[in-house]
This record gives sequence, C-alpha cells and structure tokens, in this order.
Amino acid sequence: MTRKEQIKNAYHLTGGHAGFYDGMMTYSTVPGKAICRIVWNMDAEKNYRYLERALSGVPENFTGKLLEVPVGTGVLTMPIYRDLPGAEITCLDYSPDMMSAARARAKRAGIQNVHFVQGDVGALPFEDESFDIVLSLNGFHAFPDKEAAYRETFRVLKSGGTFCGCFYVQGGCKRTDWFIQHLYQPKGFFTPPYETEISLRQRLSGMYAEVNVTGVEGIGCFRCRK
Repeated sequence: MTRKEQIKNAYHLTGGHAGFYDGMMTYSTVPGKAICRIVWNMDAEKNYRYLERALSGVPENFTGKLLEVPVGTGVLTMPIYRDLPGAEITCLDYSPDMMSAARARAKRAGIQNVHFVQGDVGALPFEDESFDIVLSLNGFHAFPDKEAAYRETFRVLKSGGTFCGCFYVQGGCKRTDWFIQHLYQPKGFFTPPYETEISLRQRLSGMYAEVNVTGVEGIGCFRCRK
C-alpha cells in the first residue's frame, strides 16, 4: 500500500463515525471539511499533499525505532503503523484523553508494536539518541515551550536519523493567520510564537545536516536528517 493509499485509508476508516477533531484531521465529515476549507483553505487533495510530505520521512518498509509526539488520537498514523509490523513504535502525548483514544484505535486495528507513554515533549523520558525517526504531526504550534521541544526531539534522535512532520506556519495563508490570532489562540489551542516557512527552514538548518521544508497553505512540512 502506498503512502497516499494509507492516508486515504485513514480517511475511509474514520468515515462518518468520526468525532469533530478526527473529522477535521482526515477531511472525512461535513463539519471537518467545512473547517478545512474555511480556516485552512484546504480541500482533500491539499490534505493528501501536506500529509504525504509530512510522512515522507517514514519509509514504507521501516523496521527501526520511531517516536511520535504528540500522537493525538492516532487517526492519521495508526493506519501507517499497521503496515509497519517490524518497527518499534513509541507514541507520546501530554493529554491522557488523546492517548486513550489512540490506544483504543491501535487495539481495534490489532496493532501490537506500539507503546504509549504519557509525557511532556519539553522533557522527554528517553535516553539520548534513542530513535531512528522522530515524527511530529500538527503539534509544535501548540507547545508552550517550543525551544525545549526542538532541543528534546533533537536530543533523542540518533545521528543519521530523521525528524519529520508538519505544523502551522505564519504567513502561508492570510485567512488561516486571522483565525489563529482571533479564535485558536484565545481559546488556548495554539500558543505563540509561530514559525514562518523561512524561519523554520533557518532554524532546522542550524540544527540538522540535511533539511527540506515546504509549505501547503498555512502548514509547514519538514524532513530533516541529523
């Protein structure tokens, strides 16, 4: 199964049974599609595009050690992990509710190789250079201490390993910027300061040996090698 097929499968599996958050993340429900279009200027193809780029650092035959932080509800990644039975996967989230949803999703899918840990990205409970891949989807824009998050994800990644994922970047879509400033930030969903695509590329280039950063509307996608 190709990566795009895996993503589409996540959409299909979620379907009309999704809660609001999962429906938005997978563009699979009427309210979710409306939020994606109104707030993020995203249609289904743009959603596929940014997720393919964000997940491009995870090989389809990966068998090493992977850390996902934050895992959220696991709606986007459990269909990926189901096709990586030889990998050793650790999923971390600060929210016990999110992690509980992800754990239940993994159980329903019969995934046996995922370990769940509640914790803070700013103080990861792992040894230096523990993981071959660190994956972070749509999390950094919410982290209150982003400097600590950058340091910790770098610290636990092995030399030669891959840091990949995506999050909101300022300046990619004026409409999105307005909603973030006037709705998401006041409600506490997002926490400033925010990267721009340029500042993200500069920051990561100062940390990693190889850096690829691209934007899809207000989402910055990145793939780095340590």
